[in-house]
Amino acid sequence: MNMAPPPCPRPPFRATPIPRPTPSLHPRGTAALAWRALAAASALLAVTGCPRHLNVARPYRAPTVAELTATLAERQQAVRSLNARARVTSWMGGERVRATVLMLVDRPGRLRLEAEVSLQGTVAVLATDGERFAFLDTVKNEMRRGPACPANVASLIRIPLAPADVAAVLLGDARLPRIAVAGREPVVDWDPAREADVLAVPRNDGWLRYLFQRPAGAERSTRLIAVDATGSDGRPRWRVAFEELTDADLPSATTGQGATRVALPQTIRFAEGATAFDEGVEIKFKDRALNEPVADASFVLAPPPGVTPVEIGCTPY
Repeated sequence: MNMAPPPCPRPPFRATPIPRPTPSLHPRGTAALAWRALAAASALLAVTGCPRHLNVARPYRAPTVAELTATLAERQQAVRSLNARARVTSWMGGERVRATVLMLVDRPGRLRLEAEVSLQGTVAVLATDGERFAFLDTVKNEMRRGPACPANVASLIRIPLAPADVAAVLLGDARLPRIAVAGREPVVDWDPAREADVLAVPRNDGWLRYLFQRPAGAERSTRLIAVDATGSDGRPRWRVAFEELTDADLPSATTGQGATRVALPQTIRFAEGATAFDEGVEIKFKDRALNEPVADASFVLAPPPGVTPVEIGCTPY
């Protein structure tokens, strides 16, 4: 009798990774048992001949450029400002720096960031109105100010982008390029590894790729999980990941009636080039309030008594 092997089970839409077992102090403890079970499962997989599905095809109709662009615009209109406290860790330059940072952020690119360290209190303050910046080092009792170019804005949180781009990242997304690129149009793609729709938008020096996931049972993709910036040569310039998303219903920015559902990241990771996120910046929010009125004076930093500001220019980052 010809006994054909049973068909391989269809993988679920979202595969759950197998966590690495916690090491045990005893070689015959739970870790050893877990690894033996994992090895047995792998052997069974080899016997049955069932392939491992690495790529997942889009299980729904591909969205259009207009639909994904509208989703991004809705999010940016709904999330306009931020008042938050976050734990920020930076590994850039091979040096690990960690601090609690108080943040005031609004969408046009106004920022106020105050870094606090245990037993020392406030150690640094950065403020920018989008055009000018000031950075106060309270430990050295020094103050620098000048144009709000990426290198200067990155004096505290090391995200070397224009103020409005830094604001967008902290608000959970990224600005669309302001200038259309002749001969190139936005396109929609699919990232099978991350199971996400991709809105690829051209810019002068490359592309911005916005990755959206569709919640289970939803009719469209709404959760922005990452943004990748690449150069004209295809190499990565910078990338940001939005993780531990929680949905919130925010009032309409225009009428104040109705609500827009947006996904808010609890953790934001930023990296430059092809480096790993463990060599970049990690922001973990402790608490935050959205869309509260913010006084213009909050984004202007006056020198404390006895401190003479030093004017600086823009240097390449």
